Amino acid sequence: MATMTKMTTNEQLLNALDSSNQRAVLLFKHSTRCPISARAYEEVSAYLQNQPNEQLDYAMIDVIADRPVSNEAAESLNIKHESPQVILVIQGAPVWHISHSHITTEALRGKLDSL
Repeated sequence: MATMTKMTTNEQLLNALDSSNQRAVLLFKHSTRCPISARAYEEVSAYLQNQPNEQLDYAMIDVIADRPVSNEAAESLNIKHESPQVILVIQGAPVWHISHSHITTEALRGKLDSL
């Protein structure tokens, strides 16, 4: 079972983006105040608990508690902020992202298992 590392500082985020040169990173931007995000969190968690791709690192940004980190992710990756949102980063660049109700275990499996 893979786990998500909580990103609470811009330094952690930038280190994760840098490390994506060796190992892909999936960022999950999550709002603790949003029921749609709560459902997306359940979907991401279900994926991580059921034979996830162990060749990736997984990270979560709490867009409420860690707003500067969320803003830095949007700026560094040049992807419009949405919440909930997942962003796949390979070699420092976003290669895939989805948001809201499109975040499902099936969508994650379809994209991540083929890497």
